[in-house]
Amino acid sequence: MRQMGLQSIYQKPRTTKRHPQHPVYPYLLRNLVIDRPNQVWCADITYIPMRQGLLYLVAIMDWYSRRVLSWRLSNTMEPDFCVEALEEALEQFGKTDIFNTDQGSQFTCPAFTDVLKGAGVRISMDGKGRWMDNVFIERLWRSLKYECVYLQAFETGSQARKGLGDWIRFYNEERPHSTLGGITSDQAYSQSDYQNAA
Repeated sequence: MRQMGLQSIYQKPRTTKRHPQHPVYPYLLRNLVIDRPNQVWCADITYIPMRQGLLYLVAIMDWYSRRVLSWRLSNTMEPDFCVEALEEALEQFGKTDIFNTDQGSQFTCPAFTDVLKGAGVRISMDGKGRWMDNVFIERLWRSLKYECVYLQAFETGSQARKGLGDWIRFYNEERPHSTLGGITSDQAYSQSDYQNAA
């Protein structure tokens, strides 16, 4: 469709919607050298089309290794599933120095930002409309959709959960990354001198 200049006529669901009363935090990653795991984590939400309807997926990713640390599916855009994914990542992997998201209300709400503040994590947010500020997780979504979601046409939430879980395991444990020297995200996350010393 892209090569032929065609576009679908249905409206894609918006996953980023600001809340006018929630504070927005400055972007902290400009010109920052990211050279170890747990230095910067990021999160984003995407939609998962189903045969009937759609689900929303949030993922927490380590920027250095590209490892998906946790993820959750939801049938609503309420912030609970994002908070659960964040709490799981903190519980399993310790904490990050900086956490970056877009300005969506799920990430600016007190339920989410209070967890980060309580853990002593600095909050960073993309500029308005600046998807490139969180480019690694945008690449994850593209790979996930073309290699998994569009090929499977999930019928139910449980099918989607299993299919996404299988693909994320493959992505973390088996898929080599050229930017990581041909090793997997799991290897990059665990083989770092910093991680081994922790």
